[in-house]
Amino acid sequence: MKRSMKTVVASTILVGSLALAGCAPATGTDQNAGKDAPLTGLTGTVGAKDFSEQYILGNMVSILLNDNGAKTDYKTIVGSANVRTALTSGEFIGYWEYTGTSWLAYNKKDAPVVGVKAQYDAVKEIDATQGVAWLDGAPFNNTYAFAIKSDKAKALGVKTLSDVAKLPVADQTFCVESEFAARPDGWAGVKTTYGMPGATTITLDTGAIYSVTADGKDCNFGEVFATDGRIKALDLTVMADDKAYFPVYQGAFTLMQATLDKYPATAGILNKLTVLLTDQVMQTLNAKADVDGDDPADIARTFLVEQGLIKG
Repeated sequence: MKRSMKTVVASTILVGSLALAGCAPATGTDQNAGKDAPLTGLTGTVGAKDFSEQYILGNMVSILLNDNGAKTDYKTIVGSANVRTALTSGEFIGYWEYTGTSWLAYNKKDAPVVGVKAQYDAVKEIDATQGVAWLDGAPFNNTYAFAIKSDKAKALGVKTLSDVAKLPVADQTFCVESEFAARPDGWAGVKTTYGMPGATTITLDTGAIYSVTADGKDCNFGEVFATDGRIKALDLTVMADDKAYFPVYQGAFTLMQATLDKYPATAGILNKLTVLLTDQVMQTLNAKADVDGDDPADIARTFLVEQGLIKG
């Protein structure tokens, strides 16, 4: 969700670069900023991956931590692996991660664990051996999916990815982002699982995928995220993953266990936010950024105020 329009990028550039996409303080209202505040002494950077959902979530965490006595700023960098490395190297004090990503991409497992709780428990256990702690999992599941213009879906008669695999090869055109093209849980597995060896892919910036898919000229099917507000706004229809290829991508805030041990109040403070984040809530918040063009920091602060987590 990098948001440039119709920009083709090479995967080696997008995934390999540790590029600064945004770095700014996210100060809270500091209602609890006195010496007895639970997070006094906690300093550092809250990280985020390079798309709107992460911008919003990262800002939420930084604002909420600061409101409880911490002094943090916020930074976005490109590439999931780079963000994880920033956590384990100490550049970030924490960031929002997805269970399927850690299980398959970082821990190199061959297949996902079936079930939301089972996948979360498995990831939490294996990451603990690397000193990475997972706070409570949120209700939302930001899994990958493929979408097509709704009128074109009707014209082609497709509702599932198995239906897509039965189309003429000329109609099997997909827009994907470079990271998805290279991920172990990405395009190669989709093509193999559904039997589409002749399918054509075009690699685009994430934000461009939505607009190009809605335009329907360069590709029929675009890689999307289940919690993205542009799916509804652009009248796209998501193809059912009827062979259950994609794993669960439940969101949760991750941080080093050493940080959590030193500031245990972090868990209780952030889990009050986490429990509120359903698929529908995230779709609405993401649409404010990607459809309405609102600033992610403003979206984050407004939500925290509306939910009574900070004072306005």
